[in-house]
Amino acid sequence: MTVAENIARIRGLIGATKVNLIAVTKNVGADQIEQAFNSGVTEYGENRVQDALIKQEEMPPSMADKIHWHFIGRLQSNKVKKVVGKFALIHSVDSIQLAEEVSREAQKRSVTQPILLQVKILDDPTKGGFSPEDLRTELGRILQLPNISVNGLMTIAPLSDDVSTQQQCFEGLRQLQDELQETSGVQLTELSMGMTDDWQEAIRCGATMLRIGRGIFGERAA
Repeated sequence: MTVAENIARIRGLIGATKVNLIAVTKNVGADQIEQAFNSGVTEYGENRVQDALIKQEEMPPSMADKIHWHFIGRLQSNKVKKVVGKFALIHSVDSIQLAEEVSREAQKRSVTQPILLQVKILDDPTKGGFSPEDLRTELGRILQLPNISVNGLMTIAPLSDDVSTQQQCFEGLRQLQDELQETSGVQLTELSMGMTDDWQEAIRCGATMLRIGRGIFGERAA
């Protein structure tokens, strides 16, 4: 199927649900990004800082002015200065130390950087993120940091075909959202969860943002 057909299929399955479709452009060329843009996609996610910055520079003005870039990969502290102010949203702030570094860099640039806090709901040694317990403890400190806006939470489900595992992960994040909003009095409106193999379950559990790459662009060379 073409990029346009894949996007149409996904949108057909989403239906009337209000959810933000983020096209993940890892190993995707400018021509495919343009195809997605021509199908109405304006939100794009990248895992690698340098690749994202190159793609941002390559976008023609007619596209660049309408596109919002999301950083969704593991963010190392030494790359923060390259990311702050260049992305509409950083999805992967996974520690108090990283949040502090983003805050410091945003202050230097006199910008407010929107972020999501990455949470590891289920034990998975391949994934990063706050544990729910740590986030309950640290959220107050994070909310007091200047020049960042905590818009919500993000998670990555363990790689599994088991729908019950996916559901446990996504429901866990939504329940944590409810709890933290109640205890902090702050609206954490965004839930970034769901990828190519599990996004439909994520929607059922309340996702507001989907990060889909292969489901839009097909298999890609490394």
